[in-house]
Amino acid sequence: MKSSAKNIKLASVDDLFKTDEGRADDERERVQEIAISELHPFKDHPFKVLDDEKMMETVESIQQYGVLVPIIARPSPEGGYEIVSGHRRHRACELAGKETMPVIVRELDDDEAILLMVDSNLQRETILPSERAFAFKMKLDAIKHQGTRSDLTSTQVAQKLSVQKVGDEAGVSKDTVRRFIRLTELIPPLLDMVDEKKIAFNPAYELSFLKPKEQEMLIETMDYEQATPSLSQAQRLKQFSQDGRLTEDSMLAIMSEEKKPVQDRVMFTSDVLRKYFPKDYTPRKMEETIIQLLEQWKQRRQMQQEQQRKKRNSR
Repeated sequence: MKSSAKNIKLASVDDLFKTDEGRADDERERVQEIAISELHPFKDHPFKVLDDEKMMETVESIQQYGVLVPIIARPSPEGGYEIVSGHRRHRACELAGKETMPVIVRELDDDEAILLMVDSNLQRETILPSERAFAFKMKLDAIKHQGTRSDLTSTQVAQKLSVQKVGDEAGVSKDTVRRFIRLTELIPPLLDMVDEKKIAFNPAYELSFLKPKEQEMLIETMDYEQATPSLSQAQRLKQFSQDGRLTEDSMLAIMSEEKKPVQDRVMFTSDVLRKYFPKDYTPRKMEETIIQLLEQWKQRRQMQQEQQRKKRNSR
């Protein structure tokens, strides 16, 4: 009886008279004003924070209205706080000359922090291939680490389920996830060329199977030929590498081949089109509107051509 009595915890006077609303308020996360200098980037953060036009727009907004959405950070063992979500807002506050900013501090382990960091950034409208590649890889590793269980019958089954989960939450197939993660095997100069749309995604995937030294040799060959590999060239470079036959001469022979002519294509990025549409338009909505306008233009052209034909016939 004595031991059980010791385990009984009596509520404090404050708890007894506290309303349900007051208790809920205690459980709700509080926003703190924390010095900009105390906030540090997430380790190996895969998303680039650029001082571009969009950043300047964010700076102007913060100068005028302040930070409307607090960032999320976690305490750092080295002191200060590690930013989990809100790197762009943090940089914008630096550029705006702010000394503090609103922060929600959460106690998160490494895996929880990675999942929150990746998911909050994958919602952005424009994401570079390299950003998506490393984000998928970090998330997959975190999910597999969280889901490590000794009772699973097959490690291979667990890995498939993890890849499927990453794909489902990102709205893509598990094969797409795997192909993006392969891009992390590219050396930085080649990966930069993928981000800059100098090398297309499918050839880049094939090139990721080349050894690092072979990738370096490819950069020199591309510079010499002033050309980037097509999909078929990239596939043959991969095959030659796997067969142990990829030398400077064989690489030059493949890269110096004249490419088959392809149909001219016109491509626009959402950044180029954005100034012509309202801010709430999604890329899908912009595409639908462009098709509608082109259809109207086509109909007007047909009417004009028909009128011109009638005029010629009436002479």
